Amino acid sequence: MLLIHTGNGKGKTTASIGIAIRALGQQMRVGFGQFMKRDGQAGEQNMLKQLLNDNFHAEGLGFFTREEDRKIHAAAAEKLVSWASAKLENLDLLVLDEALYALGCGLVSQAQLQGLIDKAGACGTHLVLSGRGLPGWLEKQADTVTEMTEIKHAYKSGVPATRGIEF
Repeated sequence: MLLIHTGNGKGKTTASIGIAIRALGQQMRVGFGQFMKRDGQAGEQNMLKQLLNDNFHAEGLGFFTREEDRKIHAAAAEKLVSWASAKLENLDLLVLDEALYALGCGLVSQAQLQGLIDKAGACGTHLVLSGRGLPGWLEKQADTVTEMTEIKHAYKSGVPATRGIEF
């Protein structure tokens, strides 16, 4: 199956982690890769490393905000694509967190992402993608798409990102 968590609301990564935990509970082989997010940046990374060992990989350099940094961000994204491709045939489920964000920024190409989708299908591996900006071509292929909608967020009231909640 191809499952996608998208939208402007909070919870895309959290939902993806939930699927990974559920699959682990069913004795499935799980991989979890993160585009954009620096290793050691978020609390979930500590737990995923403990649970998944080398089947967890955070390759990001932080969110892409400056065009002059495109080459280094693209190189990091390419490393994660290569890691994911190498892992696919030995997994039952692979999560690629912020894949849609990397796609939307042009750090990952449609061809690269489609290659991973095709390989996952050929290997019988479920694939979970998360991030904002779901393109129509990808929505058509997905088996399940969940959109997170922001209704209210503390950050907009001046509350900074909270340890254990946002990271």
